[in-house]
Amino acid sequence: MTQTIRNSIADLHEEITGYRRALHENPGTGYEEEFASNLIKEKLSAWGISFESEIAVTGVVATIEGQANTSGKSIGIRADMDALDILEADNKPHRSKIEGKMHGCGHDGHTAILLGVAKYLSENNNFDGKAHLIFQPAEEGQGGAHKMIEEGLFDRFPCDEVYALHNWPEIPCGQIAMKAGPIMAAADRFKITIIGKGGHAAEPQRSIDPIVVGSHIVTALQTLVSRNITATDPAVVTITNFKAGTGALNVIPDTAHLSGTFRSFSQEVRATLRRRIEEVSNDIAKSFGGSTEIWFDPNGYDPTINSPAPTDFCIDIAQQVFGTDNVDTHPTPCMGAEDFGAMSEAVPGCYAWVGQGEDEISNHSQGLHTPRYDFNDAIIPSAIEFFVRVAEQSMPIK
Repeated sequence: MTQTIRNSIADLHEEITGYRRALHENPGTGYEEEFASNLIKEKLSAWGISFESEIAVTGVVATIEGQANTSGKSIGIRADMDALDILEADNKPHRSKIEGKMHGCGHDGHTAILLGVAKYLSENNNFDGKAHLIFQPAEEGQGGAHKMIEEGLFDRFPCDEVYALHNWPEIPCGQIAMKAGPIMAAADRFKITIIGKGGHAAEPQRSIDPIVVGSHIVTALQTLVSRNITATDPAVVTITNFKAGTGALNVIPDTAHLSGTFRSFSQEVRATLRRRIEEVSNDIAKSFGGSTEIWFDPNGYDPTINSPAPTDFCIDIAQQVFGTDNVDTHPTPCMGAEDFGAMSEAVPGCYAWVGQGEDEISNHSQGLHTPRYDFNDAIIPSAIEFFVRVAEQSMPIK
């Protein structure tokens, strides 16, 4: 079954691609997405769409009313805007103009898609209710979704459901995937400072060696999942950095530093891991006569959990647009994280992966967060169509 894209949306393809590439050339990282925010406001104003800006610094929320508003229903559609601190490979004509920053995750494409949705719905508001289009900053580890919510996102723009998508290089172009339940993991970062007592390497008995303490902590933390979490609940704890020593070969340092991440698919498992990391680290350090100072990142990601009813609804929409054979309803959840989890925890919703992969050497098949990656503009029309139908069919005119 071929994709079903209405002609008026197909006609937007070139225009929206132009915005996407302009966004790619002018990336902004968390809360510094001025180019994106200004482009969004410029286009919304030109199209006569009402909006509010400076929500979570650079965030923008546009509101489009349907032909009627008798249903009293409102939905949210979210796109992230921020780029990454990556030096981009010189492998595309629209390469970043800002050295050391690039759209290495496709948020330029997500923003452009939502602009396309805005333009289409403003000209064809065939629904009964309100569509709030949420342009979110700072998805990449700086808590943009939480900040928008804290600043009253869902109080000022009430939503019965909220929807989002992400391009996915591992899925072939023309396909889409989603499932009810956990789809992206919670992700938290931590740092452990081990406080010991330095000394001479020839007399370790007179010191409290933080390297030995740290080594025991690393080993113990690797058992947290296998001995504290039910085997049917996926989770992972990873130490990614271990730093200690002065560089001298005969000096035991005063301190050592560990850092890493833990990931899970439920708030209960997340809380257990955090508690046990703290308990195990403190107890081991104490047993050697040392102590620890532990920092947990306050901007951790919530798990992204798709609600059953909105997901079943989106699967039906996806089958209309992409064809039944091109919709994967049982994808393996990803241990990567997504800031949309904060929104889907506050409001029922669905998060989908839209395939963009081509042959293995294509920029569109490179991994997210890598220098050669590029968003695939070919998926723009089907993604716009998907969101437009979500608005129309979730709030039908009767």
